[in-house]
Formats: sequence, C-alpha cells, structure tokens
Amino acid sequence: MTELRVLTTPPSLDEIAALAHEAREALPEPFRGPALAVAIRVEDFAPEDILAEMEIDDPFELTGLYDGIPLTEKSVMDQPDRPDTIWLFRRPILDEWVEREDVDLPALVAHVLVHEFAHHFGWSDDDIAAIDRWWE
Repeated sequence: MTELRVLTTPPSLDEIAALAHEAREALPEPFRGPALAVAIRVEDFAPEDILAEMEIDDPFELTGLYDGIPLTEKSVMDQPDRPDTIWLFRRPILDEWVEREDVDLPALVAHVLVHEFAHHFGWSDDDIAAIDRWWE
C-alpha cells in the first residue's frame, strides 16, 4: 500500500484501518500484546462533541485521539464502561499526508497511532522516539 499516491480515489476508512492494524502488529514487545486490547476506530472526522470538548474549531486539526484510562492510571478497581479506543480521523490524516509530500501514508498512519498509544501506555517523548523513528 505504499503507492497510494497514484490511486485515483482516496483510501477508504477500511484501508486506513488496515494500515493502523498493521502498525499495531509492528509494535515491539512488550507493547504489542497489550495494544491488541485497545480498539481502533477510523472515522472521517472527530465527532462534534469531541471537538467541542477539546475546544477545537477546525476538524482538520485532529488526526487521532486516545479515549480511555492510561495504563499508568488504571486500577483493578476500575469498572470500564467501554474499551480503551484509539480514534483515527481519515480526512485530517489524508490532508496532512498530501500537504507533507515527504512521507508515505502507512508511515503517517503509524506515527499517529504510536502517538495515541503513547497516551495509553504513558510513554515519554524518549519512549516514543525509540518506537517511532518518525523524525529521522
């Protein structure tokens, strides 16, 4: 899928989800196993209530979101009402991809996903850099 720029139609929600699942599978141990417990949802844009809660006026500003309780804050006493979820927003991701012109789409999706997993795992910037070689 690295040649998506030559397609005449933009990648679908399912194609972005497939890239995200591939990126999750590529996470190093010991993170891959726990990452499988996090749901991945791909939508065109963040829902209005999320944008309002985050005080974001332009839906193109949000490429991803972690929705859950970070592992560093979870307790065995927590009664989850839904699974931890990483949301990826297709249209903002595609816009960033087109604007950048210097990264392939699978790498960008992986970068957004890793950033959201950082919230789940409580990673520092150094932890993120060790997993996501984005800036090299």
